[in-house]
Amino acid sequence: MTDPSDTVSDVNSDHEATSNDATPIGGASIADLDRTLSNDDEGGDARSRLARTIGEWVAVVAIAIAAALVIRLFLFQQYYIDGPSMETTLQPQDRVLVNKLSYRLHDVNRGDVVVFDRVTSPDRHDDLIKRVIALPGETLEIRSCIVYIDGVRLEEPYLDDNVQSQIDPVARCGSHTDSTALVIPAEMVFVMGDNRLQSFDSRDFGPIEIDKIRGRAFVVIWPFSAWAFL
Repeated sequence: MTDPSDTVSDVNSDHEATSNDATPIGGASIADLDRTLSNDDEGGDARSRLARTIGEWVAVVAIAIAAALVIRLFLFQQYYIDGPSMETTLQPQDRVLVNKLSYRLHDVNRGDVVVFDRVTSPDRHDDLIKRVIALPGETLEIRSCIVYIDGVRLEEPYLDDNVQSQIDPVARCGSHTDSTALVIPAEMVFVMGDNRLQSFDSRDFGPIEIDKIRGRAFVVIWPFSAWAFL
């Protein structure tokens, strides 16, 4: 005779097995539905991460552009040299960085290399780069190409030794060999190029207004081989 407990146990086992393999309406198993829901969640998370990443990069780019505009408008600006008037300190096609904030913090100093706006006509402005030679209230005089400030000879180590060694003053500074004493007006400075033979400067158009100075050129940034502070 068969033991009833064995039969019940077998039935229960069969029932449990059948119940584990039960298939819900729709044809997908519970495990399949779990996997589908999991995949949907992962896809949503991936899209969310991508959106956050894109948003972060947009913010970074916007901040960088804004910072660059602020720097260019108020702090620094790059200029390239177009002409020989500042040789040998600066060569044509050199690029310099100009500090536009300098003269908001301190006065113009003798020897500074500055970029300034020269108005040539109502609708034309030229940006020129020259060196400050004389300051407001000083008396400037030129004798045989040698500059005197308040009667004292100005030492100019930035001038080309080969040119300055020429005996003939015309070979050193062209037609501007001499000038009578000139008192520099208030709020103005006298500027000259380091290449006195080929510079259009205050010897031609007189002192310039300090408020026309765009800033102080303080470093050559290109080419890399010419990198130097001014």
